[in-house]
Amino acid sequence: MSILERIDGPQDLKSLSLEELSSLAGEIRELIIDTVSKTGGHLASSLGAVELAIAIHRVFDAPRDRIIWDVGHQAYAHKILTGRRKVFHTLRQSGGISGFTTPSESPYDAFVAGHSSTSISAGLGMVSARDLEGKDYKVIAVIGDGAMTAGMAFEALNQAGHLKKDIIVILNDNEMSIARNVGALASFLSRKVTGRFANKLKREIQSFLHFIPRIGDGMVSIAKKAEDSIISLLTPGMLFEGLGFNYIGPIDGHNMGQLIETLEGIKDAKGPLLVHVLTKKGKGYRPAEEDPSRFHGVGPFDVATGKPLSRGKVPTYTEVFSRTLIELARRDERIVAITAAMPEGTGLDAFSRVFPDRFFDVGIAEQHAVTFAAGLAISGFVPVVAIYSTFLQRAFDQIIHDVCLQDLHVIFAIDRAGIVGADGPTHHGLFDLSYLRHIPNMVVMAPRDEVELPAMLEKALELKGPVAIRYPRGKGVGRSFETGSIELGRGEVLKDGTDLLIIAIGSTVHPSLKAAEELEKEGFKVAVINARFAKPIDEELILSYLNRTNRILTVEENTLMGGFGSAVLEMLERRSVRGVTVRRLGIPDAFIRHGSQEELRKQCGIDEEGIKASARSLLLQETGLGKRASR
Repeated sequence: MSILERIDGPQDLKSLSLEELSSLAGEIRELIIDTVSKTGGHLASSLGAVELAIAIHRVFDAPRDRIIWDVGHQAYAHKILTGRRKVFHTLRQSGGISGFTTPSESPYDAFVAGHSSTSISAGLGMVSARDLEGKDYKVIAVIGDGAMTAGMAFEALNQAGHLKKDIIVILNDNEMSIARNVGALASFLSRKVTGRFANKLKREIQSFLHFIPRIGDGMVSIAKKAEDSIISLLTPGMLFEGLGFNYIGPIDGHNMGQLIETLEGIKDAKGPLLVHVLTKKGKGYRPAEEDPSRFHGVGPFDVATGKPLSRGKVPTYTEVFSRTLIELARRDERIVAITAAMPEGTGLDAFSRVFPDRFFDVGIAEQHAVTFAAGLAISGFVPVVAIYSTFLQRAFDQIIHDVCLQDLHVIFAIDRAGIVGADGPTHHGLFDLSYLRHIPNMVVMAPRDEVELPAMLEKALELKGPVAIRYPRGKGVGRSFETGSIELGRGEVLKDGTDLLIIAIGSTVHPSLKAAEELEKEGFKVAVINARFAKPIDEELILSYLNRTNRILTVEENTLMGGFGSAVLEMLERRSVRGVTVRRLGIPDAFIRHGSQEELRKQCGIDEEGIKASARSLLLQETGLGKRASR
């Protein structure tokens, strides 16, 4: 029996020797690599944090002690060690375990962790609750160096230092978040050799002075102040000590003995404490070590080579966006591109190679990215801000106050809009139509396929104010012919009909058209409009169809509350339209779990079969149409 097979919970780690713990780390890595090669997932980060997870669970007493993994990309070993080894093969699969920490899944998951830089804030809240209740459990926040560059992390550090409460922050430093870290702070944290030297020097100075008769102890106090003032200038500890934390490190995050010894030594320490741990992203799997960015989040791959199992010839929306933006930037020198630590994920890595001076990666700082773009726009440039839908939520106030209020020409390229699949509820982009369309001055578009996306980017450049283009994760539909020019606020009739009008937007257009074509075989004449715009919607085109039918079905891959269907209802109310039956298809008032995009769209009823069923139900509400369909 392998060591891993004997681990059903953290308590099973307590009796293992250091040699056995090191062997266990290797077995966990093998399981992670084997599983992720089949399911996809966040590989490199979790491989780098295996020893750290083992050491934390060896020393602390979870779930009584609260361990908060920032983001959750690092938490696969944690899941395996906390009773989920036997179901780890279901990772990110429908009905299986989540790719992120989820309290509803396990009492060992102290906090949901899908967005970065939240662990210290949540941990400080737990610490404050603990003290108010008079309890004595430990709170450990594990945060990556990329997440540590975000402002939210420092807001929490600042308050923690002020409150002087007992909290342990472990900085898992691998010099990379998803992309290589940027900014002065990242450079500051990377001064590792100097940090090791400084700690050693500090200890040796104190040891030497203690041996001086009579004056030695006094000299230690005086020298300590002088020595700290010099050494602090050279080490990452200066920053954290200035915020009120005691700083330990850097230490080797793959040295099991050193990790355990350090954590044992500080677990009962008082006040805010930060332990700086150095790890290697992708540790133990050579392809991931050599290319950690590509192995940050991967689909199924061949373990022997590290190559994806399938790619196909149809381009992804991200690839189309990247290629189009480069071409547009060649024609317009005002275009600049901005991302928040996701150059590869958004496709802007290619742009950065062609136009390095016009590319800006601001780090994990979505709020700053938007206001930074506003500053560029008010100075005459046309910034294109490429951010995933779920992450753009973090900059909502900046979109309103800094961009839309001033009516600035900022283009938001919103990737991963709609259902993203296996990453689940923390990453689905199901709210952007709702949180953007009600903002004054904002134009909101969604292409029906990869061919319409370039045309929308061109239109966005022609406009003057803020524009958002949302597009889904994954490949296009494989359409080959080009889209003509797009007019602001104008939809497109794809199919005529008199029995029912389907108005679809974005990724739901093609399944809506297929559903209408299938219903035509049953005797129904169903019209289909590609809305193109969630704001402004094509009111006149929609109203023109009410002379032919009084039944409308709206379809969107966005929450129904405040989404595209709501825009249609609001328009009908504003135009005093009566006698029309409207049914809306979209995402219900619930957080959608993880699974494949196809599975989740089917569950929500927005795939071809779901659209056809809803349309048929609406059509059969009137007896006459029911009789026609039965003939």
